[in-house]
Amino acid sequence: MERREEQPGAAGAGAAPALDFTVENVEKALHQLYYDPNIENKNLAQKWLMQAQVSPQAWHFSWQLLQPDKVPEIQYFGASALHIKISRYWSDIPTDQYESLKAQLFSQITHFASGSKIVLTRLCVALASLALSMMPDAWPCAVADMVRLFQAEDSPVDGQGRCLALLELLTVLPEEFQTSRLPQYRKSLVRASLAVECGAVFPLLEQLLQQPSSPSCVRQKVLKCFSSWVQLEVPLQDCEALIQAAFAALQDSELFDSSVEAIVNAISQPDAQRYVNTLLKLIPLVLGLQDQLRQAVQNGDMETSHGICRIAVALGENHSRALLDQVEHWQSFLALVNMIMFCTGIPGHYPVNETTSSLTLTFWYTLQDDILSFEAEKQAVYQQVYRPVYFQLVDVLLHKAQFPSDEEYGFWSSDEKEQFRIYRVDISDTLMYVYEMLGAELLSNLYEKLGRLLTSSEEPYSWQHTEALLYGFQSIAETIDVNYSDVVPGLIGLIPRISISNVQLADTVMFTIGALSEWLADHPVMINSVLPLVLHALGNPELSVSSVSTLKKICRECKYDLPPYAANIVAVSQDVLMKQIHKTSQCMWLMQALGFLLSALQVEEILKNLHSLISPYIQQLEKLAEEMPNPSNKLAIVHILGLLSNLFTTLDVSHHEDDHEGSELRKLPVPQGPNPVVVVLQQVFQLIQKVLSKWLNDAQVVEAVCAIFEKSVKTLLDDFAPMVPQLCEMLGRMYSTIPQASALDLTRQLVHIFAHEPAHFPPIEALFLLVTSVTLTLFQQGSEAEARFVPV
Repeated sequence: MERREEQPGAAGAGAAPALDFTVENVEKALHQLYYDPNIENKNLAQKWLMQAQVSPQAWHFSWQLLQPDKVPEIQYFGASALHIKISRYWSDIPTDQYESLKAQLFSQITHFASGSKIVLTRLCVALASLALSMMPDAWPCAVADMVRLFQAEDSPVDGQGRCLALLELLTVLPEEFQTSRLPQYRKSLVRASLAVECGAVFPLLEQLLQQPSSPSCVRQKVLKCFSSWVQLEVPLQDCEALIQAAFAALQDSELFDSSVEAIVNAISQPDAQRYVNTLLKLIPLVLGLQDQLRQAVQNGDMETSHGICRIAVALGENHSRALLDQVEHWQSFLALVNMIMFCTGIPGHYPVNETTSSLTLTFWYTLQDDILSFEAEKQAVYQQVYRPVYFQLVDVLLHKAQFPSDEEYGFWSSDEKEQFRIYRVDISDTLMYVYEMLGAELLSNLYEKLGRLLTSSEEPYSWQHTEALLYGFQSIAETIDVNYSDVVPGLIGLIPRISISNVQLADTVMFTIGALSEWLADHPVMINSVLPLVLHALGNPELSVSSVSTLKKICRECKYDLPPYAANIVAVSQDVLMKQIHKTSQCMWLMQALGFLLSALQVEEILKNLHSLISPYIQQLEKLAEEMPNPSNKLAIVHILGLLSNLFTTLDVSHHEDDHEGSELRKLPVPQGPNPVVVVLQQVFQLIQKVLSKWLNDAQVVEAVCAIFEKSVKTLLDDFAPMVPQLCEMLGRMYSTIPQASALDLTRQLVHIFAHEPAHFPPIEALFLLVTSVTLTLFQQGSEAEARFVPV
């Protein structure tokens, strides 16, 4: 039966008649795809053409579309259709047609060697797919045959055209193998066959690359072909001559990018580390690029410096272990490391004046890991050699982390600023890692530099330099335990001496204090040195994130030593909250900070501070509860409820989270009477019910209400008990009226915490039964409604 399909738009914009996949119809659809201004018609044409490519008729129309009188777009579609048929439907091709198909493809490639390059590439991909499907049994010497056929003198195409066509075919063959859909067992066989066949490829590539008469376009193609073949994990020693030729080609600006790609791909093969002798021969070749690298940096040639850096890093990063193992060659490897250090410290600000230094950061991790993995004796030798290198690396990284001048930074785009921020995070991670090798001496080194900078009158003060040194400290202190460091007291003493006239510096000062909050908890006498700075910064909206997060850390870690400062902290916090200096998320963090702070006070003090802190919000909420619901009101209500729930998240007078800190808990008497949070919740309960009555159908408001109680339950645990009966009653009414997920979550939390307390069984049990009943009814109604619409 003849297959018939719809061809879109052949009869105009209306409905198209069903048409065959003929040459004429394919051409019409292609014309519609490329030139029809109607996007819907284009989409229809594309869909129809995709069906045409996989149809049985594709074997017929593909060859016709390749006729010389067709335009390249049509020829390209014909070549693509052939590739799809060969790669996806190989099993449909009778074995007795293999040879004729191969001959036809060779013929077409020869013809297009002097024609359209995009069509030539698609035809080469089609022949590559055919070769992979026939190897190794049906076509055992596929690659050698390709080379022989294209070198034949009787071809009508000129020598250069044939050469470029052959190189294109040889280039796409490994690429097609990488993406082919061959079964795993076939893939292994074909890979082994290709590994043998590279013996027919590499001598040809060497000859073409080293021939002075080879035109630039041929040598360019040779490098791309080599780059493609080495990704098949060809033994590195078999690539030596080609790698050396690629290094020589680096001097030619037209061949530079292709040479870099080929060398990096060859060096980066996972199997390359087995060929240590070849790797050792590569070190002098890489070191020989240093003059070219320095010249490029001097001339601001970022592409050349980037490419040479990629080569040096590829050798160092992939093979540091193998090269370190060659102890007798330690000096040449150290020279390579110093070359990579030059790349790390390349002049300019990333990413505006240079984009190279970031390539090197992973190398420093790898080298350190490899050194520290050696047995003790060998490690000691390499530590002696490389510790000075890593101290130099710290200096280089902190220099690279420095901000440009305010004027220059003002001209940076937001994207450049974001890239620089991420780059500094990468530097921070590297510094933290380097601490493992350099230890406490690194902190001493940073402290000495900072001390000299802040006390010396010889050099002009640089806020950028100060900020970078502090950033280095902060990077380490954030993740490493510095509680036993003997330089931290001196650093805390230096911080107030810093002249803060810049937002970036102020931010880093804040984050550094935050990173040292655990140390401050062990040395409370120093809190007064830095707390005034933090409280002052709270009033600056540009320091919102750093100042609030730092205060939160101090209040969490040092809460038992903060009562003398509590009144001041609460007053300043209350002031900035009322002035609405901070965004919503920072307001929430600030409330969490105050929760930690208040937890360490006497109950009377807590209640007094709570009253002054939340009274303005309660008054505002009372006013909002009287008004008709509108979007503006909703935002204000959700904000106030969020402030309360974040405050109650951390306000824990029973110190459930601090059970491991028994010695600290002895400082505080066991609180008597009702929990302050419960007292406040009971006072505002009716107000919350009033808000709910008007906003019960708004999931966001209901969620904000439930969050207050859920976070309080999680923090207070058993102390929440006095609230259980009235909360269960409110939850039951809420869920019965309009069932919402947040009410279910809160019910689950109550059941989880109080289900084992017999005293609370009645309200919890009643709520559980009610919620279950309402939910089952909902499911039942849903099933019945669905059944009504199921066709009989």
